[in-house]
Amino acid sequence: MSLPLIALFIAAFAFGTTEFVIAGVLPQVAQGLGVSVPTSGYLVSGYACGIAIGGPLLALATKSLPRKTLLIGLAVAFTIGQAACALAPDFTSMLLLRIAVAVAHGAYFGVAMVVAVGLVPEEKRGMAVAVILSGLTVSNVIGVPAGTAIGNIWGWRATFWVMCALGVAATLAMAVLLPRTTGHQTRSASFASEVRALARQQVWTSLVLMLMLMLGQFCLFTYITPTLLEVTGLDENLVPWVLLLNGVGATLGVFLGGKLSDWKLMPSLITMLALQAVTLAVIYAVSPYPVPMVLAIIVWGGLNFSIGTPIQTRILAWTADASGLAASLIPSGFNIGIALAASLGAAMLNAGYGYRSLPVAGALAMLVAVIVAVASHIWERRADVRPPLPAAAK
Repeated sequence: MSLPLIALFIAAFAFGTTEFVIAGVLPQVAQGLGVSVPTSGYLVSGYACGIAIGGPLLALATKSLPRKTLLIGLAVAFTIGQAACALAPDFTSMLLLRIAVAVAHGAYFGVAMVVAVGLVPEEKRGMAVAVILSGLTVSNVIGVPAGTAIGNIWGWRATFWVMCALGVAATLAMAVLLPRTTGHQTRSASFASEVRALARQQVWTSLVLMLMLMLGQFCLFTYITPTLLEVTGLDENLVPWVLLLNGVGATLGVFLGGKLSDWKLMPSLITMLALQAVTLAVIYAVSPYPVPMVLAIIVWGGLNFSIGTPIQTRILAWTADASGLAASLIPSGFNIGIALAASLGAAMLNAGYGYRSLPVAGALAMLVAVIVAVASHIWERRADVRPPLPAAAK
């Protein structure tokens, strides 16, 4: 792995940790801010909305800035945001601060993905995307369980102070390891060209798959801690270990997805989407039983991120000639799905369906994804088209 990719990985790890760790400390945050657990779930959906809406707008507004300067600036914003969250006096201020950090998060991943695929040959795009995504998965292996454990021992505010320190480390890594000319191009595609690129069916269908994938993941993951406590009956001290195992599965899955993306992207993607629908049905069936539930959670984590890699690789490949807007919409697609999933989960819980019902909604979303992916693949094969050539780099 090249040093610039390592820098991008470290920053992705920082952003991923602060996004996902909230699930591990959700009950403590709810109690500390004086709200219910379902209400505190809006800290997840609010963060996702910040990524989805603010991220692309910030990425487009800063399009003319040097990529290294922009990426470092986003890491600094992350660091300040974590300190502010640690000091948040009430739920409203916490929500607004999380949204502000999320805007930087969305812009970061949009820029970082384009930079990453530009650092490697065309045949290794999938693995470059996997490296960035592995920052998210390793955050689940190390950051989320560690942050959850810290929250259990010293309180949830301590978790955010640790995130602040992580932001400092990410900023230094970006400053030292990224080359000065990172992401510069000889030409910049017009906004009209970037909008036209979004109209390619491979792009918009992939964005639909993102939405479905996030419904399959975050309708349950947002409330994974109370689900494991109340439905599965696990001891609170075991929850960080289950999250760690879920992250291990995700880390293995992201690199498997990278390999499959560089091999046979669409057949692999369709197969994994179908397997995820089955896995969520299994989670529903075994949720009252600790050992099979933990095993299912590991497989579920691996499939979530193995699916995410080919989806993103496909978008970047089919917008290689005009990648700015599409790349900024990658985190938007994922996080609109996260916001919908967290909100759907809250609505289901408030309606009295209970935590066990959450994976059922996810399984239905994955079945929709299978149908969309199969139709898109058939359409592409019949049209006999190829991805565009990438814009030349300096």
